Amino acid sequence: MKKIYFILSALVAVAFVSCDEEYVTYSDAEYVMFAEQQSTNMVLADEEYFSVPVASTVACDYDRTFGVEIIDKGSNAVEGKHYRLLSNSVTIPAGKLAADVKVKGIYENIEPTDSLGFVLKLVMPEQLKFNLYEDSDQTKVVMYKSCPFDRNNFTGWCILTSLLLRDYPGDNPSYQRLIRTEAHPTEENMVILRSCFYDGYDVTITFNPADPANPLVTMDKDQVISDESSVFGQILGDNKILTTHSYYYPSYFNSCQRFVELWNHVYVENLGETVGTVGHYYNILEWISDEEAERLQREEGM
Repeated sequence: MKKIYFILSALVAVAFVSCDEEYVTYSDAEYVMFAEQQSTNMVLADEEYFSVPVASTVACDYDRTFGVEIIDKGSNAVEGKHYRLLSNSVTIPAGKLAADVKVKGIYENIEPTDSLGFVLKLVMPEQLKFNLYEDSDQTKVVMYKSCPFDRNNFTGWCILTSLLLRDYPGDNPSYQRLIRTEAHPTEENMVILRSCFYDGYDVTITFNPADPANPLVTMDKDQVISDESSVFGQILGDNKILTTHSYYYPSYFNSCQRFVELWNHVYVENLGETVGTVGHYYNILEWISDEEAERLQREEGM
């Protein structure tokens, strides 16, 4: 998203800029605009509304109200079906530099794979438009669905696609594996991945759903994924290949589409001392139905 706060700062300079002579003023240019060219928003099941910010270069000693209209061009979201404006106007209160256009996303009418958008335009006098910034009186509002986290959606059959298996296949004929997963019996939000990368070695991942905008996945340290000789053909450390989540790249999950993007750090130690890093590997975990798993086993030998 392209921010324009640096433009506002340059116009305002050091002092608090105002429409009223009672304030110290370094610039008398009053402009009103959307704070972002594109506003990207999650739609949550229990969310009353989300906000699209509007900003001004000055603060006035009176309320300022502007109309808000929807532009058809560039929109694929349907008003009344996918969203609705809570008001067709926005008011910047006296003494303030900003206000919000409030939008209600209609959760039940948005599909998990939808990326929906519409264009908003401020209705205001032409002299308030910041002409140095193209379409500053408009913004593209993008919406996507965020489903509630349920650990049970990440149990059962799962397809693992792993760049680690591409580089170090061991006895695996493919860099894809069909694995079983189950909820950990005592650790909340933790899932066990049975024979995840290599046969006979289970690992665990933990979901952190506290922030829907940042749905992270982590792995405990020093989890054994195989012996060295089976995968490398030689022993460099204590004959254990270890893993944890990558400290370079974050891992995320998607509750709506039931997948995890997992970056794991693979390494070797000897008596607790690091021997070397094998690498940081990207993996996709995709949960599927029992019927799909049966088909993959029958038709593709997974």
